Amino acid sequence: MHPPPASHFPPPARCWAEIDLAALRHNVGVVRATVGPETTLLAIVKADGYGHGMVPVARALRATGEVTNFGVASLAEALHLRAGLPDAGITILSPALPDERAEIVRHGFLPWISTLAEAEDYAHQARDLSPAFPVEIKLDTGMGRMGVLEADFPALYDAVQRLPALRVAGVLTHLPSPDEDTDFTAAQLARMSRLQTRLGHSADFPPNDDLPPPPPSSFILHPSSFPIPLRFHAQNSAGLLGYARDGRNLVRPGLMLYGSSPLPAFQDRLRPVLTLKTRLTLVRTLPAHHGVSYGRTFRTTHPTRVGTLAMGYADGYPRHLSNVGAEVLVRGRRCPVLGRVTMDQTMIDVSALPEAAPGDEAVLIGRQGDEEILAGELAAKSGTIPWEIFTGLTARVARQYLNP
Repeated sequence: MHPPPASHFPPPARCWAEIDLAALRHNVGVVRATVGPETTLLAIVKADGYGHGMVPVARALRATGEVTNFGVASLAEALHLRAGLPDAGITILSPALPDERAEIVRHGFLPWISTLAEAEDYAHQARDLSPAFPVEIKLDTGMGRMGVLEADFPALYDAVQRLPALRVAGVLTHLPSPDEDTDFTAAQLARMSRLQTRLGHSADFPPNDDLPPPPPSSFILHPSSFPIPLRFHAQNSAGLLGYARDGRNLVRPGLMLYGSSPLPAFQDRLRPVLTLKTRLTLVRTLPAHHGVSYGRTFRTTHPTRVGTLAMGYADGYPRHLSNVGAEVLVRGRRCPVLGRVTMDQTMIDVSALPEAAPGDEAVLIGRQGDEEILAGELAAKSGTIPWEIFTGLTARVARQYLNP
């Protein structure tokens, strides 16, 4: 027996994500309509474009003419994006390691700083540059992850202003709970607006006398030293959807670009970008009282047609969807997930589909026929958030780009 000749084509994907770039463009339009024509969009494409593919997503966003600035999490992501989109403006959203700062300066990426030590090191790395190297100062108004505390902002601001190798390109803060605590979020935005006013830039957020006072009057400002326009920003997807515009000139949309709204009331304005698919590999009828998957946490109560899917938690379909009522679409019908999700395979009940057969397409996220499963549905059932659903998709999931 001779083996069959080698194929010149790769095997078909067992699971794949279809990325609809037309939907991405629609969502950019929603952002623009929400914030108006003058606001800069800093598109968040970290974590491989929330699992959608950083470089293809960034290229599609750039092609709309609405986005020239992109946010990534690390130097490694910045370098990857720069290689794929050489003229992109790239902001690094997380603190850099000390030995990464020279490369950040060399490549002209924009860092956020929280401490004087960071500023001084960037100034040292940029000592021979002209013009001065831009940095943005992050203000911690309640996130507690990075940023300078409000009481310490005046001293840090003044110190950075005195470093000739640096210029302040922006001031920002982060909203930790715009989808959960509207009062706290409104207070953050109001404090940011008052600081913006003190820095010589207009803001029209209504005053609130119950809020903490602004920085002390000894805070000496020199607005003329700022580049024009100075970037002021705070609002992520939930922030820009749920809260009034108030004079800040940049927003940082992330999740909503990918068609998932952090505020459910706005979901119908967005188009999901990602559809997650796999195929049935087996369909078998199991007898009553037969266990399904590890631990036998599910047992059939009657003869059941069980389909096996070519996707498991190693592909990014969460194990926490085991035994929680998760469903998959096959032939336009919802089919319950049975037992525990395994590393490479997931079992579903296809008893209602006598015609179901190996090779049939199954949709885990997205629309099939008249039914749709949103990432938010999977997130709710698995006790997590849509961000984790998207970013959890692994390299075993092939990405296919539609409507370029």
